[in-house]
Amino acid sequence: MDTFYQILKMLGCLGMFLFGMSLMSSGLQKFAGNSLRNFISKMTSNTGKCLLTGFVVTALVQSSTATTLMLVSFVNAGLMSLYNAIGVIMGANIGTTVTAWLFALSFDGSFSLGAIAIPVMFFGFLFYSLKSQRMKSFGEFLMGFAFLFLGLATLKDTSYPLLASEGMRQLLAPLTGYGYGSILLFIVIGAIMTLMLQSSAATTSITMLLLACGVVPFDLAVAMVLGENIGTTITSNLAASVANVSAKRTARAHLVFNLFGSILVIALFHPYLKLNATIVEAFGFPNPLTADFSVLSMSDAEGGELKAQLAASLPYSVAIVHSLFNIITTLILVGFIPTIEKLVIRMVPSKEGEKEEYRLIYIEKGVQGTAELSLVEARREIIHFGEICKKDFGYVQEAVHTKDEEEFEPLREKLVKYEEITDRIEYEIAAYLNHVSEDEISEKARLTIKSMYKIIGEMESLGDSGEAISRLLNRKFEHGKTFDDDMLVRLNEMLSVVQRAFDIMQENLSNDSLSNIFNAYEAEEEINKCRDRLREEHIANIENGSYDYTSGVYYIDLVCELEKIGDFIINISQAALKMS
Repeated sequence: MDTFYQILKMLGCLGMFLFGMSLMSSGLQKFAGNSLRNFISKMTSNTGKCLLTGFVVTALVQSSTATTLMLVSFVNAGLMSLYNAIGVIMGANIGTTVTAWLFALSFDGSFSLGAIAIPVMFFGFLFYSLKSQRMKSFGEFLMGFAFLFLGLATLKDTSYPLLASEGMRQLLAPLTGYGYGSILLFIVIGAIMTLMLQSSAATTSITMLLLACGVVPFDLAVAMVLGENIGTTITSNLAASVANVSAKRTARAHLVFNLFGSILVIALFHPYLKLNATIVEAFGFPNPLTADFSVLSMSDAEGGELKAQLAASLPYSVAIVHSLFNIITTLILVGFIPTIEKLVIRMVPSKEGEKEEYRLIYIEKGVQGTAELSLVEARREIIHFGEICKKDFGYVQEAVHTKDEEEFEPLREKLVKYEEITDRIEYEIAAYLNHVSEDEISEKARLTIKSMYKIIGEMESLGDSGEAISRLLNRKFEHGKTFDDDMLVRLNEMLSVVQRAFDIMQENLSNDSLSNIFNAYEAEEEINKCRDRLREEHIANIENGSYDYTSGVYYIDLVCELEKIGDFIINISQAALKMS
C-alpha cells in the first residue's frame, strides 16, 4: 500500500511539472502575442540569430517540443522559412537542457526550486486577478513557472524513496548485463518514457534520480538520455502527421537532428563516455565511470557523507551529457542546414495537387498553438481564400467571352465547382475559428475573429456570384443568344474595374498594418460609375434597337451581377481594416 501511495505521489509531481510547463508555454505565447512573433521573425535573419532565438524561447517555455510546435505554426503561416526553422530547432535543443541544470542545482541544495516557486505563485495569482487580458496571461505564465518548479522540487523528495527501493533495483537489474544490447534497450526505454510523458525534461529528471539512487550505471543513464532526445521528436511528428507539407518537414528536421546525434554517439559510445567523464571531473565532481556506486546502495548511516556527495554530483553528470549531446550535434550540423533542408524535402515531397484549390494550406487539424498564433494561420488562409476567389473570377471572364456552347460547358462546370469549394472553405475556416474561440482570448482577438467571419462570408458570396453568372450565361446559350462585339467591349470595361477591385482586396488583406482603405473605396466608386454608364447606354440602345432585346437583358443582368461582386469586395476590405 505504501509503495502504491509513493507511485501516486510521483505521478502527481510529474503531473504538476507537466501542467506547469503547458501553462507556462501557453501564458507566454498569449502574453507576448505579436511581440513574440516579431521577435522570432527579426531574430532569424542569420544562422547565429536562429540558434540564439531557439535557445532563448525554449529556455523560457522549458520545452523544445512547444518551441517546435510554434515553429510549425510559423512555417505554416509563411512567417518563417524551413531553412530558418531548422536553425531555431538546433538552438531549441540546447535550450531544453536548462531544465536539467536547474534540477541538478536543486538536487545538491545549491538553491531550492520550491522556495522560489511559492512566492512566484502568489505574484502569478495577483496578475491573473487583474482585468487586463495581457496581465492575466502574464499571471498564467508565472503560475506555470511556479507549478513547474514546484513539481521539480517535490519530484526529488517523493520519487527518491521509490526509485531507490530494492524492488526497483530488482526490476532493472536483469536489463543491465547485455553490453551494447542493454545500451540499445535503455535507449528504447528513454524514448518510450518521453513519449508517454510528452516531455524530455521530465524524463531526464527521472534519469538523474535513477542514477543518483545507484539503480542504473552511468553508461545506461547516458543511453536513456539518447532515447529521450529521440522520444521528444515523436510528439511534434505525431502532431504534424495530419498537417500539411510544411509542418511535416519542420517536424522531420527535428527528428533528423536528434537521430543523427544519437547515431553518432552510439557509434562512438565509449569515447563519448570518457569525454563526459573528463568534463565532469573538470567541474570538480567524482568521475562517474570510476566512482564506487556500491556506496549508493548503503544506508545513510553506512554511506555517510561520501554517499551524499556522490548522489548530489551524479545529476550534474546527466546535465553535462544532455548539454554536450546537443552542443556537439549542433556544431557538426549547423554547417549542413541546407543539406538537412533538402533531405526533409525529399522525405516529405509535395504531393501532386497538394495545393489544389479545395485544400486548406495554412490551417490544419492537430496543429494549433495559442489564439494569437492560430489567428496568424487563419489570416494566411483567408488571403489564400481570396486568391481562390480571384481565380474563380478569371473563369468568369473566360466564360463571358466564350461564344461556343461546347467551350463554355467546362467553364460552367468550373464555376459550379468553385461555388462548392468556397462553401467548403468557408465552413472549414469558420470551424477553425470556432475552435480558437473556445479558448480564453483577448478582446482584440475576439474582434479579429468577428472580422474574419465577415470576410469568409463575403468570399463565399463571391463564389455564389460566379455560379449565378454561369447560370445566366447558360440560359443565354439555351436561347441561342450571343453578345455582340460592342457588348463585349463594354463588358470588358466592367470586368477590368472589378478585376482591379480584386487586386486591391488582396493587397488590403495582406497588409498587417492596414490604416485606411481609400483604394478600395475608389475602386468601388469606379465600379458603380461604370455600371451606371453601361445601364444608361443599354437603355438608349434598347430604345433605338441597336441590339437584340433578349441579348440585352442577359447583358444588363450580367453587369448588375458584376456590380454585386464589387459590393462583396468592398465589404471584405472594410472587414480587413477592422482586423488590422
